[in-house]
Amino acid sequence: MSAKPKVAVIGTGGTITAMSSLGSLDLIEYGNSGTMLEADQLVARYPEVNEVAEVISIRFKAVPSPAIYFPEWKALVLAAEKAVADHPGLAGIVILHGTATLEETAYALSLTAKVEVPIVVVGAQRPSSALSSDAGLNLVNAIRTAANPEARGLGVLVLLNDEIQAAREVTKTSTGRLQTFRSPDFGALGHADGDRISFYRRPIRRVAPNTEFDIRGLDALPRVDIAYSYTGDDGTATRAFVAAGAKGIIAASFAPGMLVPTELAAYKEAIAAGVVVVLATRVGSGRAFASRPMREAGLISADNLTPQKARILLALALTRTSDPARLREIFATY
Repeated sequence: MSAKPKVAVIGTGGTITAMSSLGSLDLIEYGNSGTMLEADQLVARYPEVNEVAEVISIRFKAVPSPAIYFPEWKALVLAAEKAVADHPGLAGIVILHGTATLEETAYALSLTAKVEVPIVVVGAQRPSSALSSDAGLNLVNAIRTAANPEARGLGVLVLLNDEIQAAREVTKTSTGRLQTFRSPDFGALGHADGDRISFYRRPIRRVAPNTEFDIRGLDALPRVDIAYSYTGDDGTATRAFVAAGAKGIIAASFAPGMLVPTELAAYKEAIAAGVVVVLATRVGSGRAFASRPMREAGLISADNLTPQKARILLALALTRTSDPARLREIFATY
């Protein structure tokens, strides 16, 4: 019988590690208990993981996911490298994460991680202490996916509810339902079924580790803010972002890429001041169409990235260039 694959599990906290002090029916207030399991403690809670892999637990931190940003992304990139270096033959890496910002961390890592092995980011909608929690099976399936050789070369993956999604495309779509993570335009890459991991398509946009972004030597990312379009927007938020030192702004516009005239005027002022403005949409699906007036004003299309993902790509892109033509290439590549 062949040896089990080795998979590292890195814990960052979140609902998947949360334990409620109010009992098994608490699906709302569990975050206030302040109790989150470390990676090794969660693995011990679900010993079934040992049936599918040799699990190497790595403590990182246990926090709600809104507390995670660039310092943690950089530390996770380095932790993944160390895991691969410390454990020869490592098949893959699983990162435990809260679902609120899971898609942002997954996309950031899919642009910046420098390891060849698959990285799977996993969370849960119900805490580990809850009746019918999804934490245990999500963890097992994430480990199975990370250990699967077919997961290599797909970029960072997201696993919840038996579905394997691409980090670039997936977004959280429901506050409480188990099927919250969806890829609206293109669907899942595959499924974690009881008998096997099945993949059905591959992303074609460039993914880690073969990207031009390297955050290992950076101390911070350039400031990039998101301005949300709404009727009556007079550009006050945009001007405030510029005054606060934003190097870039994501315009979360009306679909398919429309702005209030006064809002567009504020973006023109920002561009004249040297701020890069990228046009996304607030609807969560489809490309942002930069019409002739938008292009003439200097706005760059985010393609079909959500505003929160466009913000990450722009911030990373600005560590490489501020040339509009090159930035357009980057948004067409990643």
